[in-house]
Amino acid sequence: MSALSAWFWNERFWLPQNVTWADLADTESGEQFPRAGHLLYAFPTALGIFAFRLLFERFIAKPCALQLGLQGSGPRLAQPNAILEKVFISITKCPDGKHLEGLSKQLDWDARKIQRWFRQRRNQDKPSLVTKFSESMWRFLFYLYIFSYGVWFLWTTPWFWDTRQCWYNYPYQPLTLGIYYYYIQELAFYWSLVFSQFTDIKRKDFLIMFVHHLATVGLISFSYVNNMVRVGTLVLCLHDASDFLLEAAKMTNYAKYQRLCDALFMIFGLMFVTTRLVIFPTWILNTTLIESWELIGPYPSWWLFNGLLLILQVLHVIWSYLIIRIAYKSLTKGKVGTGKCHPLPALKDERSDIESSSEEEDTTLNGTKSVHNTSSNGANRVNGHASNGQWSEE
Repeated sequence: MSALSAWFWNERFWLPQNVTWADLADTESGEQFPRAGHLLYAFPTALGIFAFRLLFERFIAKPCALQLGLQGSGPRLAQPNAILEKVFISITKCPDGKHLEGLSKQLDWDARKIQRWFRQRRNQDKPSLVTKFSESMWRFLFYLYIFSYGVWFLWTTPWFWDTRQCWYNYPYQPLTLGIYYYYIQELAFYWSLVFSQFTDIKRKDFLIMFVHHLATVGLISFSYVNNMVRVGTLVLCLHDASDFLLEAAKMTNYAKYQRLCDALFMIFGLMFVTTRLVIFPTWILNTTLIESWELIGPYPSWWLFNGLLLILQVLHVIWSYLIIRIAYKSLTKGKVGTGKCHPLPALKDERSDIESSSEEEDTTLNGTKSVHNTSSNGANRVNGHASNGQWSEE
């Protein structure tokens, strides 16, 4: 273990040339530098955040959702049937024509009734709008808080106005309480997301988001250990700038405030593209690649850090393309805010938060799919709003 620890914490990888871990020990004047052990405090903080979230969703978010008229109960429960339940659990949740024909003969039910049972059975596992609203309200609150805290803290720092300050006298830059609290709060929140993902609303991108949260935790921890915390705070604040807008758009979507939802979505898209495709490369990548090269020069962990940031920029381009495509289609169709089409449920943002329709397509006897909607106006519904086939495909 001693040999493994020595290999992992190799100074030639983590630190610039001629710098050792002993050089970053606490000074007699009381100055401290980031240490890996500091990150352990994020775990009890994450548990505290998770506990606070449970209380917030139950005693604040849920009453707000009910006050807005959201349904507290989930979809209608399917009629108890042991045979269909066994098929649903062990064989298929979407029976094809062959299964429908066999079940129809066995139960003496017509195919449409069996399709309806399977649709209701699938829907009853989905969370209610109150649950979705509560989750989005919690995320909105935290993202708004942490972004406000980041702006308030960075406003008085020299590196916010001159990014070259991130590298002057590096790595001999003392750790301040403001930086420490900022990092621990961000790290604890993402650890709480790792924990809560197993109890949150289950989505198709569970594994992708699990890896995403772990990668975020890794990048935050990495920048802390090698004392790139000044530029790290800039990266954190920049990425928090648009998250609360997306959660606000989801909340208004669940509450069926169509026009407000569309407006918030457009503002979110503009903020996301501006921060990720304009400010991030010209502000962050410029200082990590060019200014740091001039002031401290490259070394192994420098290459890794910048490599991760470049990968992140590639993801920014992909996500921005998806957002722009959805916004462009909604604008060219002239349907933003009209109730004819709603872009938000189709959005694949960095959270990949695609909400399922409460009414799914029925499977006909020949194996093809056709829509049989049971709503009063005959239109397909997504999260309480009408959606056409093009958005469903998107």
